[in-house]
Amino acid sequence: MVRPVISLKARAMSYLAAREHSRIELARKLARHAGEGDDVEELLDALEAAKFLSDTRFCDLLIHRRAKRFGNGRLLAELHSNGIGGAALADIKSQLNDSEAARAREVWARKFGVPGRDAAERSKQMRFMLQRGFSQQTIRAAMQGGMPPEDDFMESAGSID
Repeated sequence: MVRPVISLKARAMSYLAAREHSRIELARKLARHAGEGDDVEELLDALEAAKFLSDTRFCDLLIHRRAKRFGNGRLLAELHSNGIGGAALADIKSQLNDSEAARAREVWARKFGVPGRDAAERSKQMRFMLQRGFSQQTIRAAMQGGMPPEDDFMESAGSID
């Protein structure tokens, strides 16, 4: 049985019906299926004009979906890899900074609950939290049950550019 050929626009709408995509992410997916004469950029412009494609919506949903499990470093890196940058990334960074300490405490408490008895256990906990994208200062504060010092906390936010 021969599969019917799906148009590029139908494929894009199918991807967007499943979940939000950033412009660059959708362009990567569609480029694999673009034939001769297909203009992916023109299609993406039309989808943005019709409000089917929105980087702002993509950012909001990604943050909402993943912020409970990951730190600022990982979230910002994922957004950056999906083509979000500049002022949008700076705004998101400032919003995430307000809640990172509380999110780190929740993640740490859910996984471990009590500080490690020895250096090896504490190191294991620290590595886990670092892999989740939390800064060292935030992790230390979460493991001790407090807030990180303001000057260290702002320095740890860093820049992804």
